Amino acid sequence: QVQLVESGGGLVQAGGSLRLSCAASGSRRSIGDMGWHRQAPGKQRELVATITGGGSTNYADSVKGRFTISRDNAKNTVYLQMNSLKPEDTAVYYCNARYVDFTYVYWGQGTQVTVSS
Repeated sequence: QVQLVESGGGLVQAGGSLRLSCAASGSRRSIGDMGWHRQAPGKQRELVATITGGGSTNYADSVKGRFTISRDNAKNTVYLQMNSLKPEDTAVYYCNARYVDFTYVYWGQGTQVTVSS
């Protein structure tokens, strides 16, 4: 059974940094696209960043220049380095992954990021 497990969330002051990790397990298939979304209280889930199997990246305008997505294919892990954090970055962050030749997208359980002012 495929599982995505996030880690690295927490409480940080504005201007600080956090690094989120998400490890996929349960399948020997190659992973294609991976990404991060977030959902703040009372708001819809929104895209934060994505990365293809070849390493191409895409970011929401609100995080460009502050967040960096990367992956380690040998470890089936995707990372999100978050710098210059703002209170408006406070949300539950979810990772997702899609295996090559499959359309189904798997999601992690989410990790809370709280940025205090």
